[in-house]
Amino acid sequence: MKSAVVFLIFLTSVLFQAQEREFWLIDTETQQKKIVKDSVSAVKFLDSLSKNHFIFTELKNVKKVGLRTEIYYDKGQNFNEAFVQLSDSLSSELKIEKQFYTRNLDSLKKEINKKYIDQGFAFSRIQSKYLGKQNGKQKVELTVVKDQKRLIDGFVIRGYEKVPSRFVKNIEKEFRGKKYDEKNLLAINRSLQNHTFVSLERPPQTLFTRDSTNIYLFLQKKKVNSFDGIVGFGNDKSEKFTFNGTLNLNFKNIFNGFESISLFWQRNPDRGQTFDLQTDIPYLFKSNVGVNMNLNIYRQDSTYANVKILPAVYYHLNNRQKIGLRGTFETSTVMDSLYIQGKDYSKKGIGIWYDYTEPTEIELFLYKTRIRAEADLLSTHYSKEEITAGQTRYFLLAERNFYLGGRHYLNIKGESALLNSENELSTNELLRFGGWNSMRGFNEESLFADFYYYGKAEYRYLVSNQAFFDTFLQYGELSSKALGLRPKLYSFGLGFNFFLPIGLMSFQISNGSEFGNEIRFSDTKIHWGILTRF
Repeated sequence: MKSAVVFLIFLTSVLFQAQEREFWLIDTETQQKKIVKDSVSAVKFLDSLSKNHFIFTELKNVKKVGLRTEIYYDKGQNFNEAFVQLSDSLSSELKIEKQFYTRNLDSLKKEINKKYIDQGFAFSRIQSKYLGKQNGKQKVELTVVKDQKRLIDGFVIRGYEKVPSRFVKNIEKEFRGKKYDEKNLLAINRSLQNHTFVSLERPPQTLFTRDSTNIYLFLQKKKVNSFDGIVGFGNDKSEKFTFNGTLNLNFKNIFNGFESISLFWQRNPDRGQTFDLQTDIPYLFKSNVGVNMNLNIYRQDSTYANVKILPAVYYHLNNRQKIGLRGTFETSTVMDSLYIQGKDYSKKGIGIWYDYTEPTEIELFLYKTRIRAEADLLSTHYSKEEITAGQTRYFLLAERNFYLGGRHYLNIKGESALLNSENELSTNELLRFGGWNSMRGFNEESLFADFYYYGKAEYRYLVSNQAFFDTFLQYGELSSKALGLRPKLYSFGLGFNFFLPIGLMSFQISNGSEFGNEIRFSDTKIHWGILTRF
């Protein structure tokens, strides 16, 4: 080994004095040659051999042939090739043969070590013992030093430390006692990476002590307060050009409890207005129990007004899932005596609901996956007729963004609702849909039904992480026994969404109609909106 080093130093001095334009490096065993441009490159090549398992690389000869320098060398034995012998315990644990041949000893040792790291032995190491030669190749014995098996003992919050204590306890509940391995570390990172209220400032770090393994989470508070405004243009039922609008104001996590207060107002072209106020307080009394209160008011010009109160209590299954119990208290008053399709009524009921939201890695999208399911058992009293009827109400929404490859995404959304009653439903208690967040080719809240469903497929092309184009197609069907209708509907359109300094800007053009009816240009809907986070 010492002679090889001396030889290499000598070669370096010779080569640096050379002025030839070309250097040939010739393997004396295989006669393979490598041509380099200068002496420095030649030295680096020979040095790389000695560092990559040919530790006995030997210089045989150097001679000049015309304008080139020929360098002859012998790599010697490749010490990354070996006959391997495993201990009985190691062979049994890995479930592989006790003796075998490998062409890549380093890779084998890394593979074995990773298996033990994945079992929680974070400080395991593989030891090799030289046993001589077999058939001209080295023979080594491999053993493993496991050290102490590591389990996740707890979490330490740094940075944004005012998170709810129950939030931290839920993380500990999910991961405490699990193996300290790459799989669980990635799961921890994923669970926080796209969280609604917090983000990871940097990857989690680990503090090892003799008796504990604690993971440090470096969190920062997200800007999740938002203002959402939408202006729509189109014709109403009388072919008159009108505009509609939506305002949505959300205050979230102001008091560091992951709470939220939402204010929503909407005006549709048919002079209907919706006001919605919702308050949500999770982790009540430092538990996984949360409460929600929703007040909804709908007024159809001077015809009728509906007031609905939905108090709810729910339980956090985890950071993405909730299941809850809610009450329903609803009244409707008909103000126009000529409006014979409507009735004064009051509803009371109880129901259950489930909500799942998976955040998205794409900031332009609101979420990756969302599922909402509701079921209510209602009792409705019609004051003028003095009739009480039992009712059931169901609602289901599912939406997901699929990655197609490159810059291509596909958004799939489906929604369905049913209001079933023992008696005939009045028009003012029917389900309402249509508009920006449902069937886009129709006016806001312009479709009435006791049952409906629709599906949407929307192709999205990301121009960059700041903008995307979209084009969509929707199909739906509704049923209204009170109106004697069961039309099949479709809508289509395209849009452009992009970030500005003030927020996310959206522009959509859409149209829709009933199957069998012609598409009219005058029914085209234009929506323009902006979402600002602060």
